[in-house]
Formats: sequence, structure tokens, C-alpha cells
Amino acid sequence: MSFSAPLRQLVRRHREPAVVQTVRSTAAAVIAYVVALRLSGEPAPLTAPLTALLVVQVTLYSTLTTGIRRVNSVVAGVLLAIGFSALVGLTWWSLGLIILVSLTIGPLVKAGEFVPEVAISAMLVLGVTRVADTAWDRVLETLIGAAVGLLFNVLFVPPVWVGPASEAITDLARRMRALMVHITDELDQHTTVEKAAARLHEARRLDNDIAQVDAALRQAEDSLRLNPRVREGLLSRLVLRTGLDTLEICAVVLRVSCRTLTDLAHARPAEPLFPTHIAQALRELYAHTAVAVESFAQLITAQVSANAEEAESRLTEELKTARLSRDHLAGLLLEQVRTHPAEWQLSGALLAEADRVLDELGVEKRSERLIEELDRHSRMRRERFPRLHRLAGQLRGRPGAEESRSRRLRW
Repeated sequence: MSFSAPLRQLVRRHREPAVVQTVRSTAAAVIAYVVALRLSGEPAPLTAPLTALLVVQVTLYSTLTTGIRRVNSVVAGVLLAIGFSALVGLTWWSLGLIILVSLTIGPLVKAGEFVPEVAISAMLVLGVTRVADTAWDRVLETLIGAAVGLLFNVLFVPPVWVGPASEAITDLARRMRALMVHITDELDQHTTVEKAAARLHEARRLDNDIAQVDAALRQAEDSLRLNPRVREGLLSRLVLRTGLDTLEICAVVLRVSCRTLTDLAHARPAEPLFPTHIAQALRELYAHTAVAVESFAQLITAQVSANAEEAESRLTEELKTARLSRDHLAGLLLEQVRTHPAEWQLSGALLAEADRVLDELGVEKRSERLIEELDRHSRMRRERFPRLHRLAGQLRGRPGAEESRSRRLRW
């Protein structure tokens, strides 16, 4: 038992993007160094592995899109270092001057967000380059490193990171469910403002969770772009992205509900938030909503969990039950308002917030949002590549093209 736990943890870490990226970057750098040893005249061509480390990214898409800017930054830094070494060598003032010049010309060479790497490359090369005779060797090493880095990710395509993103989305849904359970624990008890505010802070911490999930999802989206292993990359990206958008909206509404309960705690400093029967009704509503949130997360990650039908069926059933609980709660709150008319706004706010969450989680709403995103991407593609769109239209208009297309869709 004591041995199996570390083994499982090692297997999980083996699949983490950071671990995979470390191994891939190391391999690419070593290959670049070996190739540069054969092609370059330098005894220690370290510029090649340096460039390979900068070019190799965790996804093929990021390698191809950022590779050019990284190569520009490294080549510019190398050329600057060669020029400075030929004129003045390495001194404290030449170091400061080369950093200043590197950061100045970085935007001019289209380095983009990698402008600091111009200065970094220049400093590293300046320390080992003293004569102008090695200039072409340094440039050659840079090109070798860039070529090896690009080819490495093209020949050995990085993994698809949908799995980690899906796990992050599922974990987010679990934390939202746990928060709903915590909220309902004290509804029929005397709740101090401090306790209610603690739940509000817990809801606010979901923002940090969403930011982390968004980062994992952006990495997954990049891994799906231009990846030959994936057929429906766009659809997979949009399903996850629109699903996260829905959960983010639900998290915001949940935070507003915690704010409403905190205001109610202010209004009732010496009595429970709700009578027992209303607290029980609200507890049932939140319980079904919590299960619906988790089922929604399982549904949008069904490409890895392989239980889409079960998740959709459970989501539909929980939403139906939650709406019945909501209607029952509305009737009880209406009676409560008659005895506490000053709190009708807070009671109405709770119902409106519950309605918004249930509406966002609905299957119909999800389908509408997904169709809107597909239309938007199609429109953007037409506007960006009008000639390609016209050519595709002409091909579809040829005899037999529609029949062939229908055959592909059936498959």
C-alpha cells in the first residue's frame, strides 16, 4: 500500500505538461548540440541548444506560431553580441550598452513578446564570443537550433492536453458543488455576519480557480490546433471553451448569492436566516443544482470521460427536479415576505440568481451558445481567408461534390 501511492503519483506526474515539456526540451537541445558539433566549427556550439530550448514549446501550434519570433530574437541577439565583441569586448559598460540596444531593436525585428530574449541571447553569446571569425558559426548554430526545435515538434507531435483541461474543469465543478453544500449547512441556524462573509470569500476564491482552469484550457486549445492526431479540433475546443464560460457565469452568480445571504445575515442579526421549512426547500434546490453543475462538467468533458449520454440524462433530470424545487421555494418565500416585507428584495434576488444558474446549465442554452461560436469562427475564417472560402465554394458547386460531402458526413 505504501509503495502503490507514490507509484500512482509518479504515473500522474509523467502525464503532466510540465514534465513532458521538460523531457522534450532536453531531448531537442541535446539533438541540436550533436548536429551543431558536426556542422559548426566551434568546439562547444552552445547557441544551438539554447535556440532549440527557446523554440520547442509544449504544443505544435505554439511552436509554429512563436518559433519565428523566437528565432528573430535569438538571431538579433547573436548578431549584436558578435558586433560588440569585435569592437569592444565584454566590459561593464558594453554589457549595459548591449542590453539597452537589444531591448530597443527587439520590436524592430518583430520579436513580439520575446524582446527580452534578444538581450538574453546577446549577453550569453557575448561572454563566449571574442573574435569576428566565429560570427558565421554563431549564426549557423542559431539556425541549427531553430531547425531542430521546429522539426522536433513536427516529427514528434506533442500530446493533446485535453485531459488535464478536462480534469481542471471537473475539479472546478466539484469546488462549486462543495461551496453550495457549505452554504446550505447554516440556513436554519443563527448565522453571524462573519460566517456569511466567510462563504462570500470562499466564493470569491473561485475566481482564482477559474483563472487556473482557463490557463489549462488555453494550453489544450493550442494542442488541438494544427495537430494531425485530431480530426474535430475546432469542435472540441469550442465545447470546452463554451462550457467553461457557462461555469464561470454560474460561479459569478453563486458569488452574488453569497452576497445576498450576507446581506440577509445583516438584516437578521439575532435569528436564523430562514425558518426550518424554507431552509429545507432552499437546501433541496441547492443540492439538485450542485449535482447539475457536476453533471454539466462531465458532459462537456465527455470526449475523455466517455459517459456523455449518462451525464446529459442526469443533468436533464437534476435540472427538472431543481426547477420544481425552485417553484416550491418561491411559494414559501412569498408567504415569508408577508411577515417580513422589508426582505422581499433579498428573497427575490435568491430566486432570480437560482433561475440564472438553471438557465445557463440547460442543454438548449449550451447548444445555442455552441452554434453561435461555430458561426462566429466560420465568419472569421471567411473574412480572414476570402480566396480560400471562394475556392471551397467552387469545389462544393462541382457535380458530385455535394454527394461526396454527404457521404463524408454520414461517415
